[in-house]
Amino acid sequence: MVPYRATLDVPHELVEHVSWLIYARRCERGTRWRKLGCFHQALLALVHLRKNETLPQLAAGFGISTATAWRYVDETLETLATWAPGLHEALVGRGEGDFVIVDGTLIPIDRIAADEPYYSQKHRKHGMNVQVVARPDGTPLWFSRATPGRTHDLTAARAHGTVQACLTRQILVLADRAYQAAGATFRTPYYHHSEQPEHYQQFNRDHARLRAPGERAFAQLKTWRFLRRARCSTRRIGTAVQAVHTLMTRTYSG
Repeated sequence: MVPYRATLDVPHELVEHVSWLIYARRCERGTRWRKLGCFHQALLALVHLRKNETLPQLAAGFGISTATAWRYVDETLETLATWAPGLHEALVGRGEGDFVIVDGTLIPIDRIAADEPYYSQKHRKHGMNVQVVARPDGTPLWFSRATPGRTHDLTAARAHGTVQACLTRQILVLADRAYQAAGATFRTPYYHHSEQPEHYQQFNRDHARLRAPGERAFAQLKTWRFLRRARCSTRRIGTAVQAVHTLMTRTYSG
């Protein structure tokens, strides 16, 4: 491996923010001297998430061993993930009269054909299912933990408690046809709308217009290239999604 200088397209303030979270975690644990300081550990993890460079590449670039790079990245992801909001926290202040957008996406992973639980028939590839609850403008409020790719969106929404949480607060939910049997406060498009009366077709057009911004949540999530094709244990993907959400939240507030 030959190291080289490069730039990272994130604000300097974001790296500093992550480094302070790492510093607080080190103080909490009473961590002694480390090969990399807090700022460079934060930079290491952000490069991994943003550019999806492999751990050997990161290790060479930062002058550490691959095992140390893995440990630093793992520790940083865990630290960031603890700051991601939970579902009930995300819905605080929202109730009857509000609406949110619920949708699911697939985080592609490297798997072989034998790994059937991770194969999504809908996307024709292996991956992990992640759900989002977003504001009407597409800003994500909450991302779920990752489940195997063959999990149906409605099954995932029920398992994560999204359906019940929105029903309890009487929050209107706009979703696609995958959630049609959710009932409760979920609103989905009509099937075969072109064969239905005009007001059915108008409902579908209005529904699509209001739900469209929800795609922004996943588009922003996947600007972090690690989540375009994850090359890690499936157990770490959910943590990575939560970590990225924390970073996105900081970007919005900053």
